[in-house]
Amino acid sequence: MTNPSVLSRIAAQPSAEAIFDYLCVPYSPEVLNVARLHILKRMGQYLSATSLAGQTEAAVYAAAAAALRRAHRDFETSTPLEQKVFKVLANARTPQKPAFVPLSGIGIAPAATTPASEVAE
Repeated sequence: MTNPSVLSRIAAQPSAEAIFDYLCVPYSPEVLNVARLHILKRMGQYLSATSLAGQTEAAVYAAAAAALRRAHRDFETSTPLEQKVFKVLANARTPQKPAFVPLSGIGIAPAATTPASEVAE
């Protein structure tokens, strides 16, 4: 039986806190509670940009810890809205100016007339 790889062990962790503990990366609970999914997604982005092929398990562990530390640091000073890790936030636009309707533009709509054939007796 072979030992699971570092990446398999990370994937098997039951929570974000467990991943931080496994990789021995200190974290702020306040930051993690607000941006846990964003931090983990960002960690994955950093790891995917790193070539792990042919690396030793120790090197993969160090790269994963560095990616997680860097991802956590990204959210210590900025918000998920500013970081825009997820596509829905990256595609979000700044809200446009609310529509203005002057009082003179407000009126009463004409009453709908009911055809005589539909009036109940």
